[in-house]
Amino acid sequence: MKLALIGLLAGFMSALFGVGGGIVVVPLLILLFAFTPHVATATSLAAIGITALAGTITFAIAGEVDLAHALLVGLPAAAGAAAGATLQQRVRARELSYLFAAFLVAIAVWLLA
Repeated sequence: MKLALIGLLAGFMSALFGVGGGIVVVPLLILLFAFTPHVATATSLAAIGITALAGTITFAIAGEVDLAHALLVGLPAAAGAAAGATLQQRVRARELSYLFAAFLVAIAVWLLA
């Protein structure tokens, strides 16, 4: 039940602010379910993939998908995701948590500036 609520919150935040997946799901999986950062990140990415597929299908039915631009963004993003996942496997859980927290703080400061 808690996992479903995390998904609902992530979807809501995503629709409201354009963010939600990793920023909401990863910390909650770590804090509420004691997932390791590695497992939380991988689980979040899998969930985002399902969400992205649903959104893509919905927008494609409405004729709103620009496939050429999607490929120009998506293919390099896929390469970056593979590189990031490979690098992440070499970083210890504690350092990964600190890096993620620093990233969130940097984004907050940037948005408030």
